[in-house]
Formats: sequence, C-alpha cells, structure tokens
Amino acid sequence: MPQRPYVIDEMISAKQIAARIEELASEIRAEYSDTDKLVVVGLLRGSFVFIADLVRELDLPVEVDFLEASSYGNATESSREVRILKDLRGEIEGRDVLVVEDIVDTGYTLKHVRHLLSGRAPRKLKIIALLDKPARREVDIKADWIGFSIPDEFVVGYGIDFAQRNRNLPYIGKVRFTE
Repeated sequence: MPQRPYVIDEMISAKQIAARIEELASEIRAEYSDTDKLVVVGLLRGSFVFIADLVRELDLPVEVDFLEASSYGNATESSREVRILKDLRGEIEGRDVLVVEDIVDTGYTLKHVRHLLSGRAPRKLKIIALLDKPARREVDIKADWIGFSIPDEFVVGYGIDFAQRNRNLPYIGKVRFTE
C-alpha cells in the first residue's frame, strides 16, 4: 500500500532535546542515588535514541534491557490492543527500574507495561517519557518524568517513526500530510 505524501515540520530541536535530557538525568540521579544498579528498560523501538542519550548522562551504575510492546503497527492511530513482542532478558525482582518510553499517547501501552513489570516485584519502578500527549489520554497513567508535553500532533524523529521511517532525524518533527 503506497504511503500518503507528507512533509515534516521541526517541532523540538536537537539542542532543546539535549538540554532537557541533562535536566531529567539530574532529577533521576537524585531519585536513584542510593541504588547499587539501575535497570533502565527501553521500550522498543521508539525509545532507542532517547535511552542511549539518557544513560550517558546518568552517572549511575546502570544495566540496560529492552521490552518491545506495540499497539500501532504501521498505522497513525493506536489499535488499543497491546502486544509484547520482546520481553526482558533479565530479572527485575527487588531491583530499581526506570522504564524509558518515547511518547505517551492514549496510555494503553504504558499502562500495560507498568502492570506487567509491577507484577515482577521491582524495588522501585519509575517511568520517564520523552513526549507526552495529554489530550489523547484514554487511560489513567502518568510518567514520573516528562521531557516535553506536546499537542495532539503526529510526530516523528529522534527514534520515533512513521511506518519505520524518520527515526534517524535528530529532532522531533510534526508530520503534515500534503494530500
């Protein structure tokens, strides 16, 4: 199926993202200052750029693991059915865990992941999201840290894709369909 033509308008610059990550990392370091090792769980695939930049700023003992959950496929709207495509490799029972999400939209994926991981009895479970779209929320879930709150726009870049494209943009851009 051919894709509709679109352009991307920059919404949040690479410089703004880097500055915000430094601020967030400082708050996270304070929250987890007593940890012997922080398990940073990236939600694939959209968080991979964010998690890489974030862990480099943490200056804490970290272990990185990944979980892949999907409710989008190649669509621009959530299906609201969350599927776990890849589970964690390691155990998190009794451990400090930070879940790293690219964007909180309807909230279904993050609520499902929080419930799943909470059931594994971590010592502490917190969530950070680069982007938050509160206008789209359909379930009661909030991240502990938010990089940027954005309006109800379809965005790409900095790891976030549209049909597996545009992840490599160094900024967050708004998708504008041209027809």
